[in-house]
Amino acid sequence: MKGKSLSAQLKKASSQSAQTVADRLIALRDERGFSQARLAELVGVDRKTINRIENGHFSPSLDTLTRLSVVLKCRLSDLVDRRRSHN
Repeated sequence: MKGKSLSAQLKKASSQSAQTVADRLIALRDERGFSQARLAELVGVDRKTINRIENGHFSPSLDTLTRLSVVLKCRLSDLVDRRRSHN
């Protein structure tokens, strides 16, 4: 039982984290006036990667999150912490 419970907890936490990053990325990208294509170009990834992150289908690496934070001129924590202000 404990194994299943832990597995379910891990899956739920992973899903919530992906959704947080997706929501924060969409908000920050929109605030900065970037299209997915332009953001991808500046970050050095494919536009499909940005789309998959925003749809919660892909968990970006720390390197990609760092690049996003530099381009979006925000703290890394602004991308991963739902409680963060995105101003």
